[in-house]
Amino acid sequence: MTRVAVALAALAFSLSFAACGEKNEALGPDGAEQLELMLDFFPNGDHAGIYAAEAGKHFDKAGIAVKVRQPTDPSAPIKQVAAGRVDLAISYEPEVLRARDKGLNVVAVGALVRRPLTSIISLPKAGIRTPEDLEGKTVGTAGIDYQSAFLREILLDAGVDPKTVKERNVGFEFAPALLSKRVDATLGAFWNYEGTDLRQKKRDPQILRVDEVGVPTYNELVIVANEDSLERDGNRIRAFLAAVARGTEDMKKDPSGAVKGLLEANPDLDAKLQRAVVEATLPLFLPARGKPFGYQDPKQWQEFAAWMRENRLITEIPDASGAFTNDFLPGGQL
Repeated sequence: MTRVAVALAALAFSLSFAACGEKNEALGPDGAEQLELMLDFFPNGDHAGIYAAEAGKHFDKAGIAVKVRQPTDPSAPIKQVAAGRVDLAISYEPEVLRARDKGLNVVAVGALVRRPLTSIISLPKAGIRTPEDLEGKTVGTAGIDYQSAFLREILLDAGVDPKTVKERNVGFEFAPALLSKRVDATLGAFWNYEGTDLRQKKRDPQILRVDEVGVPTYNELVIVANEDSLERDGNRIRAFLAAVARGTEDMKKDPSGAVKGLLEANPDLDAKLQRAVVEATLPLFLPARGKPFGYQDPKQWQEFAAWMRENRLITEIPDASGAFTNDFLPGGQL
């Protein structure tokens, strides 16, 4: 099932770990402090550590009651955080940099997936095994400017004239666009999700991960807070990150078991697919050796910001220490 199809189905379900309602500062069950989290998309294996934290009662032990909300579109979460309508959101490093460039007071407080998932995906008949094979092809994107910049960077790095490649906006219907042959390849789908889904359907997808073919590395998924609320909400943010770290530790020990919480909360999900997604993504949930869960590399942020500025995706290179912080991460290693 495509991510869009699942998203539509998931809208019919409550995504709350606590009571529903507008954001407020009320206490949750048993006097726990309530915290609202908006996902970047429908619940899926990328969020398994969060659901594992709930299933393992780690939020309860941390004294917080987490309510999970699903966005209407992937661009909404960071705006909701900036407006103070939710406490935390899952977003993307490029979106954080763009938001700050527009003056929004948002800051990444932890990395959830610390490398890119975005990929160029095609089917065997397209004959795309290297970036050079994209010449003369049609590539579907979601119409996002940095995806277009990714494509241009990859083509130039491979010595392909970007004018020979047609870009088509397919929204988030990546797999349908491929299967219907509207495009030869897509750039925007995730290798761990759409790639895994296509493999399970015996479609033998050809996958080029963007960070392996010319795009600077970045954190695909980050946990975002309102910078103005850090002092007030610091304890809740620390508690949340510590609980998710413990959920991720549970997932490391027993990936299949850790997916149980995700599936129980979202029964319409394809269990086989979600387990495979988690197993494929597990190394990226875990921090680099010697670093705590959620650690964000200052050099990596600065280099990616410089790349975005070079490609006119932002107007100036922000101070890396302003776009993210490691100050709220739990101690220890996973």
